[in-house]
Amino acid sequence: MTPISVITGFLGSGKTTLLSHLLRDPALARTAVIVNEFGEVGLDHLLLEASDEEVVLLEGGCLCCKVRGDLVRTAGELLARRARGDAAFDRIVIETTGLADPAPILQALMTDREIAPALRLDSVIATVDCAAGGATLDAHPESVKQAALADRIVLTKTDLADSSALAQRLRRINPAAHQLTALHGAVDPSLLFNASVYEPRLYESHAHSGEVTTFCLRRSEPLHAVTLSLFLQVLAEHCGAKLLRLKGLVDVVESPGRPALIHGVQHVFHPPAWLEAWPDDDRSTRIVVISQGLDAAWLQDLIEVLDDEVTACSIS
Repeated sequence: MTPISVITGFLGSGKTTLLSHLLRDPALARTAVIVNEFGEVGLDHLLLEASDEEVVLLEGGCLCCKVRGDLVRTAGELLARRARGDAAFDRIVIETTGLADPAPILQALMTDREIAPALRLDSVIATVDCAAGGATLDAHPESVKQAALADRIVLTKTDLADSSALAQRLRRINPAAHQLTALHGAVDPSLLFNASVYEPRLYESHAHSGEVTTFCLRRSEPLHAVTLSLFLQVLAEHCGAKLLRLKGLVDVVESPGRPALIHGVQHVFHPPAWLEAWPDDDRSTRIVVISQGLDAAWLQDLIEVLDDEVTACSIS
């Protein structure tokens, strides 16, 4: 499966500068890039200093609305070109417009029947401008959502303003995201990509900022596979509008020693992927939830009740 990453962030937060630096790094030499700009004429692609990379421009609108179909088609065309031998790349990076809501973009990539089986969501990277970031978070809810959905938050323009207060605020919005500093766009690519769903710090978070809440569900005993399926079904059917993102590592009764990786965005869930072994000594189920209005205790109780019912049915 081809890893795909999304670079998001509000207008002027440094997405293109970051991407330009990344593409100069030999580690990303075999990268296909899809860029988007809000408006009729695209300009950002002119700023990308790419050599052998496949750079595709989507024009005429925001990635989160009008051109999502174009995004899916473009990703599919890139995969088809590679299959024919007309393109060579090992990963895909999407740069969104500053006004984009990342959730519909992730949903489109996860649900399209043609491309979803060939793609693996690697990381969501959000850039935040230290000079204007606080005011942007106050005035634009979409910027809060960009930060809340991110695996990595890149603080930019740190030479123009102190980042400490903003970094603390972003940690309250999304305590699970690694924060990095980019000096004029320069960041080590190894710190941005290959984001792991089972990083230890991911599971100790319980914080809130305004309407965004982040918490972790834990269980020491393994879950039945049916319990996991029912739990995700309930979330999709009843909590989708409030669920920004979910990701976790689940111990499943029927698959001892091979934990399930789960990942969802609002009402859309990837089929569980299975690890060959546990990544560390912790064998407990850990599910991180980033939401707007969901109750951690209710979700924890839901897991326990569902598994009790499944256990009772299996005994009877």
